[in-house]
Amino acid sequence: MLCPRCGADLAHDSRQGVAIDTCPECRGVWLDRGELEKILREESGRIEASRPAALRDPAGTRNQRRRQSTWRRLFD
Repeated sequence: MLCPRCGADLAHDSRQGVAIDTCPECRGVWLDRGELEKILREESGRIEASRPAALRDPAGTRNQRRRQSTWRRLFD
């Protein structure tokens, strides 16, 4: 496959189960549809898992409490 930018042959690599095409000439990185989202999802999961349990906010409970209290202030 050729690089869409400069026309050089692309090198193929696989990271975290995602096929990545890279150009050795212009250093471009090319992904297929949905692959960037897959990489970001896996990275965010890895970052969250590495955080100490005391710092995690499960399911956004802090934001839910804030929304509930604002809602209650308006209508109570």
